[in-house]
This record gives sequence, structure tokens and C-alpha cells, in this order.
Amino acid sequence: MSKKSKDKNRIVLGDSGYPVMHELFVPKAIFFTNGVGVHKDRLSSFELALRDAGIEKANLVTVSSIFPPQCREMSRKEGEKLIMPGQIVHCVMARQDTNEPNRLIAASIGLARPADKDKYGYLSEHHSYGETAKKAGDYAEDLAATMLGTTLGIEFDAEKAWSEREQVFRVEKTILKTRNIVQSAEGHPRGLWSTVIACGVFIF
Repeated sequence: MSKKSKDKNRIVLGDSGYPVMHELFVPKAIFFTNGVGVHKDRLSSFELALRDAGIEKANLVTVSSIFPPQCREMSRKEGEKLIMPGQIVHCVMARQDTNEPNRLIAASIGLARPADKDKYGYLSEHHSYGETAKKAGDYAEDLAATMLGTTLGIEFDAEKAWSEREQVFRVEKTILKTRNIVQSAEGHPRGLWSTVIACGVFIF
């Protein structure tokens, strides 16, 4: 990456110690997080899931599925430090909940990044009942990879299982990587509300 590109993608901190908002409103970085919460109240179970994910102090705005060009991934620990309490934070979020005892729930985010960092990638969100964490995570990753693959003109059989299509994507030099983050849980045995979330959180 050139010095110019690095400077363009650098997160600039203001006097407050938090990032200065970019004039083009294009995220420079992203971090991924997940969480689960259990409570007798549905809303409170969601709040506890946000706390478990470390993003409860932000005012969250959910957005759709584009991974910006030149956007870099950072760790959850690094990303949490850049969020000010009360800040409006944009994220791609998958969320599921239940108050049915022992019902399996899952929320997952998939990511597909192009090899060319000047091109955009895709994020996908998937929330389900009755799926294991692996199945939900693979499905979200498949969604993101398929969206990117069709954008890049990669030919593949959409009816094939993800494990087969994944091999096609890995052979293609136009896709850098795919991955997912997932959170699953079983409904509380006493019927309390259980909420799971998975998020890609943007930093400007």
C-alpha cells in the first residue's frame, strides 16, 4: 500500500482522544464482536447482549452490506477504545431472540473481501432458529462471498453447498478472504428472554 493510501486510511484522533469524523463519511476501519444476554424483559436481554459485545455505550445505527474500499480490520479491544459514550455508531448487526425454553438461536455476520483493496466487499447478516453456530456462520459467509463473487463476475453453481463453492472462491485470485462471526444460544429453561447478536462495527 502506498504512503498516500495509508495516510488516507489513517484514523485521526482529535483533542478528545476519539476519532475525527471523515468528511466523506466512509469508514476507515471495522471490528467484529458478538454477545448474548438473558433477562425476564426482552429489551433488557438485548441490552445485556450489547454489554457482552462491548458496544452498549454507543447509539447504534444499523446499515447495509458494503465493506468499504481500503477499510482495515482491527481487534475488538482496539475498536472499543475508539467509541465515545453516547456516540452514534454505524454497524451491520444480526440479532435473534427467544423466550422459548431450549430453542436454539443464532446470529451471524459474514465478510467477503476482494483482493484489490480499492474495490468494495460485502458484509451479510443472518439470524436463525434451530441452527448450530457453525451452520449459521457458514451461511452468512456464503451469502457475503456469493454477493461479492457475482459482483466480480466469478462463475459458480449456486446450488452447490458452501464447502464446494468455498473452494472455487479460494482458487480465484480476485477474492482475498472470507470469514464470519457468530453467536448462538439455547433459550433459557425457565422461559426468560435470550438474545444473541453479531456485529461488524465501523470506525470513521
